[in-house]
Parts: sequence; structure tokens; C-alpha cells
Amino acid sequence: MPAALAHRPVRAPAMPLSAVVADSAQQAFLDRLLSAVYDGPLETPPLQTAMEMLREHLGALHVTLIMRPPSPANAGVMVHTGQITLESQRSYQTHFFAVDPFVGLPEGEVVTPEDFVGRPWRNSAVFQDYLRPLGIRHLMGTDLYSRDGLECRLRATRAPDAPPFGAADKALLRMIAPHVKRSIRLHARLDALECERALFAGSVNRMALGVVSLDQDGALLDLNPEARRILDERDGIAAGARELLLEHGAERRQFQQLLRSALHSATAGGGGVPAEAMSVTRPSGRGRLSLLVRPMPPGPFSESRQRPAVAVFLRDPEAGAAASALELARRLFGFTQAEATLALLLTAGHTLDDSAAQLGIGRNTARTHLQAVFGKTGVTRQAALVRLLHQSVLGLA
Repeated sequence: MPAALAHRPVRAPAMPLSAVVADSAQQAFLDRLLSAVYDGPLETPPLQTAMEMLREHLGALHVTLIMRPPSPANAGVMVHTGQITLESQRSYQTHFFAVDPFVGLPEGEVVTPEDFVGRPWRNSAVFQDYLRPLGIRHLMGTDLYSRDGLECRLRATRAPDAPPFGAADKALLRMIAPHVKRSIRLHARLDALECERALFAGSVNRMALGVVSLDQDGALLDLNPEARRILDERDGIAAGARELLLEHGAERRQFQQLLRSALHSATAGGGGVPAEAMSVTRPSGRGRLSLLVRPMPPGPFSESRQRPAVAVFLRDPEAGAAASALELARRLFGFTQAEATLALLLTAGHTLDDSAAQLGIGRNTARTHLQAVFGKTGVTRQAALVRLLHQSVLGLA
């Protein structure tokens, strides 16, 4: 926790919470405010609605939530309400934060700069050169800390012609601060999960693997970019308004059977039904798509019917290798460009003749490249080469 100033003027006794909830109208406001605080992690920016409600209730010029304080290496993260220019925000993040004495407030206390700093506050650079030009006279705040490194600041401001923040204002901020702290921790957890999801989703996309998620009724929930590309071609399989549509009747019936089994397993919470696969004929004559259906059983406390219950994976054998995968193959095994392209085509399921045709070379030239690939990887058979490349990090490129 940041060290507070060594000497602070004595503060007035805190107003009891009962003063904040003196009547039913105040209680109704607090209920709405707390709902907004706990809905805040789902907003962008987070807690924006709650901060705006707080600003209006306090009659403040601004309410600012500093989720990550600025530093010399980082501009920090701030959620602003009220009128403030981007230039003003940047001036604090790049300069005034370093000379701001109204930081490092004691955990759980709500104070004004006059409480915390005393007389020197009115002569500080932050007040004279930053706040006064913005039309700010009164300031109130609290700081939030946690053992896992959370350090946030909540600040409210008023104009010179407005009354100073009083005991009731401080009592409200003191009451809401622990809830804001919990909400920010929820946001941090959700943000970490979203970063992990984006990382894994990016890896799946680079593997040219289409992923479709379906809910407990078999309705479409989400498509990744590769799945959308495959389905938008409408070549044997397409996305309807709410479901996947297969063109061939026998394949459609087979898919529905696989889907029913997966949905039963997912909704029953069992793991007894393994992933099932089938192929999808493309009327265009191109290579068949591979389709795999995997149940996604709920967690022990899952309740939402909108959660993913089944994942459908789609693989297009003719999807070209990404340039990043080619470059990574060259670095990993010392392949030439032609050798890397041939190796990745074979890994994607193409025959040597098909690969030679795609490369625009003869079969003998392709065999020469293949022998060079064998020599650089230490394998002697095409199946072993495919297995080696599948087990490498190429799929993550």
C-alpha cells in the first residue's frame, strides 16, 4: 500500500450509515446504485453507469475512477464522468500525477485534500495549475487496495460556487467504496479470462479450424472467423437463422443424430459420449469437409440456457497454410520455401500429387523436396512427417 503523508490534520467523526439511507427514496437510489456497481464489470468502460449515477446524486462536476494509477511507464486507466477534455486527461496522466499530494489515502477512509494535506493543498501545483483552470474547487476521494495488487482511486469534484463535500457525501462514498472494490476485482478476473479466451481463439483461428458453438437447444451461439468463412461458402453446409444446415439428406440425418447425442450428454452433465466425426460432401467437387461434434457438459453451478452446450469443429482440407506457419516451419526445421509449403500441404491431408499440382511442379521435383524434408526432420515416412508436424508448435503460428 502506498505510504500516506506522515502528518494529517484531525478529521471530523464519520457520519453513520443511517444518515445516508434516511428515507425510502434514498434506499431506492442505493439499490439502483449497487445494481449498477455489480453490473459494471460487463460495461465498457467498466462501472461507467454507476460513476455517472454517483456524479448526478452528489451534484459533482466529475466522478473519476482511476483503476490503474498513472506512472512514468504507463498512462494508467481512468473512467471519467462529466465534461473533461482529452487534453486535460492527458496532462494529468503525463505530468500532474507525479506531483499530486492527494494520493496514498488510508484504506477505507473518505477525505478531502483539506483533511489529508491541510493548508499546503491550496498552494500545490495540482490545485493551482491543473484543477483551478478546469473550474474545480472542491475534491473528495478514497483509495482502494487489496493483497493481490489492486490500487484504485475514486474521486469526486465540485465547482467553486458549489458547497464543499460534507459528512453525508463522505458517508455515501464510504458505503459504496467496498462494493466498487469488489466489482473492480470481478472486472479484473473477467478481463483475465477474456485475455486467455482471445489467446486460445487466436491460436484456433491460425490453425484454420472452424468452431461453432450451439446452446442447449442446438441453436447457433457463435462462430469463429474460419467457421464463418466455410459456412458463408454454402458448399454442402451453411448457417441458417438458428441452426446448421447440411445439404445432403443422409449427411443431414447423420449430423442430427450426432447432435442429439451430444446435446443429451451436455445437458445430462455426463462425459460418457465421446466426440463424433463425419465428413460433409461439397457439391462444388472440392475435398470433403471434416466435421466433429463435441459435447460441452455444464459446470457444477451452470444455470444459463444460453451457455455453449455443443461445439462443432469444421476443417477445410483445402485451406491454405498461413504465411506465419510457413515462416515458422522454415525456422524450426531449416526448410526452404518450397519444402515448407510441401510439408504443410501434406500435413493438411493432400497427397503428394495434389501438393505437386498446387506448387506447380512435377512429381519427381516434389519427391526431391520430400526427401530433403525427410533429411531435415529425421523421419523416413510421410505418415511420420505428418505426425511430427502435427505435434509441433506449427499449429499455433
